[in-house]
Amino acid sequence: MKQKKKKKKSHVPFRLNILFFIVFVLFSVLILRLGFVQIVYGDDYRREIERTEDITVNNPVPRGKMIDRTGKIIVDNTPQNAITYTNSGAKQDEMLKIAARLAVLIEKDTDKVQERDKKDYWIINNLERADEKVTEKEIDKLKEKLEGKELDKEIYRLKLERITEEELNELTDFDLEVLAIYRDFSSGYALTPQIVKNKDVTDEEFAIVSENLQLLPGVDTTTDWERYYTFGDTLKSVLGSVSDDGLPAEQLDYYLARDYSRNDRVGKSQIEKQYEDVLHGQKAKVKNVTDKGGKVLETIPISEGKRGKDLVLSIDMDFQIANEKIIEEELLAAKSIGGTSLLDRAYVVAMDPWTGEILSMAGKRIVKKENGERVIIDDALGNIQTTYNVGSTVKGATIMAGFNAGAISPGDTYLDTPVKIKGTQPKKSWRSGLGVMNDITALQYSSNVYMFQTAINIGGGTYQYDRPLRLDDEGFDIIRDSFAQFGLGIKTGIDLPNEQSGFKGSGIKPGFMLDLAIGQYDTYSNMQLAQYVSTIANGGNRMEPHIVKEIREPLMENGEIGPIIQEIAPKVLNQIEGKEEWLGRVQEGFRKVTQEPGGTAYSSFGAKGKDYKSAGKTGTAQASYDGPERSKFGKIPPEVINLSYVGYAPYDNPEIAISIIVPWAYQGGKGHYANRMIAERVMDTYFELKKQRQQGTDDASTSEENTADTKENEEIE
Repeated sequence: MKQKKKKKKSHVPFRLNILFFIVFVLFSVLILRLGFVQIVYGDDYRREIERTEDITVNNPVPRGKMIDRTGKIIVDNTPQNAITYTNSGAKQDEMLKIAARLAVLIEKDTDKVQERDKKDYWIINNLERADEKVTEKEIDKLKEKLEGKELDKEIYRLKLERITEEELNELTDFDLEVLAIYRDFSSGYALTPQIVKNKDVTDEEFAIVSENLQLLPGVDTTTDWERYYTFGDTLKSVLGSVSDDGLPAEQLDYYLARDYSRNDRVGKSQIEKQYEDVLHGQKAKVKNVTDKGGKVLETIPISEGKRGKDLVLSIDMDFQIANEKIIEEELLAAKSIGGTSLLDRAYVVAMDPWTGEILSMAGKRIVKKENGERVIIDDALGNIQTTYNVGSTVKGATIMAGFNAGAISPGDTYLDTPVKIKGTQPKKSWRSGLGVMNDITALQYSSNVYMFQTAINIGGGTYQYDRPLRLDDEGFDIIRDSFAQFGLGIKTGIDLPNEQSGFKGSGIKPGFMLDLAIGQYDTYSNMQLAQYVSTIANGGNRMEPHIVKEIREPLMENGEIGPIIQEIAPKVLNQIEGKEEWLGRVQEGFRKVTQEPGGTAYSSFGAKGKDYKSAGKTGTAQASYDGPERSKFGKIPPEVINLSYVGYAPYDNPEIAISIIVPWAYQGGKGHYANRMIAERVMDTYFELKKQRQQGTDDASTSEENTADTKENEEIE
């Protein structure tokens, strides 16, 4: 019988077969899933992979120009070499490498590198040493209270805090240059050009950077623009300034919300700031097309930039330059007289009384440099930002206050004799023996006593020599309200920032009301005086002063002024109260001041037979010195004399109104007449310049150089 052959056993374990089966099932599921995804969602995922982002970038354009009323360019733009960096997604280490390469090629100012910047940079370059500054034990303790980003932030703060001065001193000059460049790299937005250097970029630097751009990803050479002031420092404080390094930190959010870039230049002060929306122009726009990783695939121009609109100022630069020279010369001449050690400034405003256009706004101030040298600087803004007791120039407003309050009537007379209130020193006019005054002659001769009597009547008082005087406090408000109708004691509305309205005396003693009536209590700016006298000159309309005359499209290629966009129309702020004949009497009084013997400015105008006939009012105020050297005098400042003048011409059809203030002109004794000297020369300059232009010339030289000096022995009102 044959022996049955044994069955051969399989060498593959049963469990391994199970594993193969599971793997087969999983692969089958995966294949089915991939097929499903490709068939159902394939197009969606393909579009996502190919998706790009469009980022619009604004590129700055030159600012608008400023032009004077005769067509002369005052502020222009000059091109300058610039080096920029545009971050297209570079990481920190990449930017540091590029910054190091660029630092080899250019000189970079490091003044703006802060201590915090240095510490951050030290940590980047000394990671291990920085980690050693915070122990594991300290970190574990911090973990009990903090986690995530807050924990990292606190650890980093401790590292910064523990970096020593010696460790910071390890940074070389080259390190600081790299840091300064990296600081600029990282301060801008992605895909937006950030200026790295635009000041003093040499031709060599510009050329070598341009040649090595392939080694400097993101770096570029371009043209930037810098403000150029055709007339140097003339009127520069009024024109204002533009930021050098992008948006001011204190206004960053304001400008970013208005589509500015961080490195945009903006007006920082005065006209540049006041008219920023007009001057900054329409930026060029380009669209950067990027992939998901931020790589720029294409740059597409959207719109060309357009230079900012031009401003035509109401200023006449020839007149302005001449007035500044007049102030400087008269300041120096007055300083040579004894008792003028505190005199350091003078101001002039010339205004069209019918439109409010400022023809000239000049101011000069003497300052001492650190080395003790004294120099004269521009202080045109002092016309709106500083206020003083101005004296008798306000008496026209006092007369009108008296008429409106029924305190005096046209033709009322008073004997000019000292006024004495019990317990006080006598108050009198600048010269005794003026005689009987009416409202017109009181202005002509500048009678303080007439103004005192007017104020007493306004306050409802009854005056007796050396007896107590009681006045209704409401009299202060009546006088101040009348003054305000002319622009005294309130803001004029000029289109410049930071205008001051002046200070009101806080006391209510009867004597103070009398001081208020002669301009020796409240303080006023020179611009307020110009508005005040213009209101008198034009028949009672308080005009809003403005320094911008027109807004125009940019200059055309042939150099002609562009089409007008907006003309700043004359604006009447208010009309003064009172009858026309009342203001006519004030005008007559002002005319007599300059045109008839006895007038306090007759020797400067009427006596010299000028081609023009002017009207005006002089002012002399006793005041307490409150200037830059105030601290030298302790608690009691010295008494000083402020000089002022207001006027207009021709008196029967005014085309110019002027105001002058010379604060702290002298201390005691015989003084000088800088207010009238300046006024005379300014008026002469205006009409001589007008004559030259009518004759077809445009020479800024004037006949004012031939103006004779006022009599030195004439009394001061």
